Amino acid sequence: MTGDAGAEPNWLLVTVSTGQVASLRVYVWRQLRKLGALYLQQSVCLLPDRPDVAKTIARLVARVRDQGGQARALRVRLTDPQEHGALVDEQRADRDVEYAEVLERAPAFLAEIEMETTRGRATYAEVEESEADLERFEKWLAAIAARDYFDAPGGAAARAAVQRCRDVLADFETAALHADAARFEPPTPGPSPDVDNGATNKE
Repeated sequence: MTGDAGAEPNWLLVTVSTGQVASLRVYVWRQLRKLGALYLQQSVCLLPDRPDVAKTIARLVARVRDQGGQARALRVRLTDPQEHGALVDEQRADRDVEYAEVLERAPAFLAEIEMETTRGRATYAEVEESEADLERFEKWLAAIAARDYFDAPGGAAARAAVQRCRDVLADFETAALHADAARFEPPTPGPSPDVDNGATNKE
């Protein structure tokens, strides 16, 4: 869900009051954070006015109202290009912070595989564990990218880091396959002992 900073400066202004319903408050918080909302103040935030975002916000507003809270989503168009640009920059900065967290975690993943390789522990169990870790990385990166509406510059490095993790894991998996196959290979026969069929030398 990426876009151009020069796109139409249309935004959704969302206001929410959940009252005393704790579960509803958590739901709203999670949904708005997942969308990458920019908070202007408590319970008031902005999001780019895009079809998928607007659809999610419409469901959120309906749920809040159904459970006794108050919510509203207003479409606003910014007439000041500088103000629009500032919001875009803020969105990008927020995503860059998240991309930086991905970059910060990736070296530990690579170091773990390197350590297991050095120890000769390229096994299916280790591959499976690393695959689960990589899947979490990929889901995390996908979630950030989904709310990266304006192509934050940190995205390229984060994607490259996760791709590096994929490549290293693929090599580790190949090593585990070869190690597993080697366990079932018959031992290589040693050289046959020399048999002296000749006569014994006499002094």
